[in-house]
Amino acid sequence: MIGLFLDDQSFEQDIRELLMAFYPGESFAHEETEGEDYRLKVQSQTREDSFLLKIRDMEGDEEIADFVNVHYPDRFETKNRIKRMLYQMARKLTGMELPWGTLTGIRPTKIAMTKLLEGHSKEEVKSHMKETYLASDAKTDLSIEIASREISLLSEIDYENGYSLYVGIPFCPTTCLYCSFTSFPIGQWEKRMELYLEALFREMDYTAEKMKGRVLDTVYIGGGTPTSLSAQHLNVLIKRLYDTFDFSTVKEFTVEAGRPDSITEDKLRVLKAHGVTRISINPQTMKQETLSIIGRRHTVDMVKEQFHLARKLGFDNINMDLIIGLPEEDMEDVRNTMEEIKALSPDSITVHSLAIKRAARLNMFKEKYGDYKMVNTQEMIDLTAEYARKMGQEPYYLYRQKNMAGNFENVGYSQPGKACIYNILIMEEKQTIIALGAGTTTKVVFPSENRLERVENVKDVEQYITRIDEMLERKEKMLAKLEM
Repeated sequence: MIGLFLDDQSFEQDIRELLMAFYPGESFAHEETEGEDYRLKVQSQTREDSFLLKIRDMEGDEEIADFVNVHYPDRFETKNRIKRMLYQMARKLTGMELPWGTLTGIRPTKIAMTKLLEGHSKEEVKSHMKETYLASDAKTDLSIEIASREISLLSEIDYENGYSLYVGIPFCPTTCLYCSFTSFPIGQWEKRMELYLEALFREMDYTAEKMKGRVLDTVYIGGGTPTSLSAQHLNVLIKRLYDTFDFSTVKEFTVEAGRPDSITEDKLRVLKAHGVTRISINPQTMKQETLSIIGRRHTVDMVKEQFHLARKLGFDNINMDLIIGLPEEDMEDVRNTMEEIKALSPDSITVHSLAIKRAARLNMFKEKYGDYKMVNTQEMIDLTAEYARKMGQEPYYLYRQKNMAGNFENVGYSQPGKACIYNILIMEEKQTIIALGAGTTTKVVFPSENRLERVENVKDVEQYITRIDEMLERKEKMLAKLEM
């Protein structure tokens, strides 16, 4: 437990998130309780032109204090000065260096991209990221490389008049141990799937009418696991998409086939027949024991079989998702997984560092799963990058998550010409993305004003179906602003 006692709450979130990076898994108290066993006691004092911070290490019985001169009306600069001071203090207490320095947000490449688009040189961008955020050379170099590639990949995307479409299928065969995404067991919904699709089609019809005259650039069907639907329902869904939206300008059509145990030849044939250009077949790991621990019902052999089947049917852009930091995996397990993936030679891989959210079973039932050892290191991350580059793949997008093991990042790699444009758009927030279905979030971008607004659909499937009119009303209020 960390006691966080601030006399001004303006920078509470920034301080808390940076402390969480140094002390993962710790909870916070904001009111002193007699007898509370704190690991750290953090106190602040706000003065007219300075910010004083005291940290007491209750285990090592050490106290350090420092202050920084600030100008409170300039919140951005004040925040960064406080975080740099806190970083140095926490580094002294822990002996740790964070690869991303003071950066705790999920889109570090956005900083590099913005600076590059403003005309700054790569050297200037690197200096800015190091001086402002204390980021390491390796992470600043990676950010600049990816940002440069993203700028090139998005050069033909119309931010002002174009949009992308996300269709959410919130069903899975089972719920994985680490998962906190909105998903429901497909077994409970198979016989009532028409109810969900009917509501989804109403939202599709409404959206197509509201976005008429705009260019549709990318389409992404995600979840959940879209291929948990039957081949018949997949066919009905995709046919309806084509009947509803103008696909003549679509540059990329992705379907997350996802879990190998949800894939069949009939389903793959439906996707191929409807012109799906990119699919994912996601092993997460190629260690069978780990698959059993995390609740995956597929086998390593099944991954290979479904991958080869997809290749046989003509899919020439297949992504594979991997997770580093899974229970009981070490460096050799990561190496063995990468060897297996290298032998398959997918067109892209996305390497995730395990992030355990509060809603994941791995976090909710710690007494049951607490004995599992979970390790993630920079060496593991570097190994996956080395393999990706040996496979001819280049990093093209990056994002981070809270509660991420090792405070690292997720990186997408791809062969030249096989990068997922949608992934870049959703991370860099450059274009409006209309999201349909339960648990999805629409992001409306106003490029000329450099701002973004969100509108969410309810997560529960039953609620989504019964409240579909309300979902359309929510979109009406937001999309009306695009017409102004």
